[in-house]
Amino acid sequence: MPYVRIEVTREGVTLAQKQQLIAEATEMMVRVLNKDPAATFVVIDEIDTDNWGVAGRTVTELRREQAAQIKR
Repeated sequence: MPYVRIEVTREGVTLAQKQQLIAEATEMMVRVLNKDPAATFVVIDEIDTDNWGVAGRTVTELRREQAAQIKR
């Protein structure tokens, strides 16, 4: 019984994109490991950008900086 966990930041991931992630992750488990799709679980966790860090900073900070640079 495979369990696939996908973590993404909460930045506009659409329902259609989530459905595609679930379908393709399931298909990969079937194709690569010959697992039963009915017993394959896929969970998508959406993490707030305040709770996701890169290079010692939150993604929120980094996005704010990127937006400010674009406005210049």
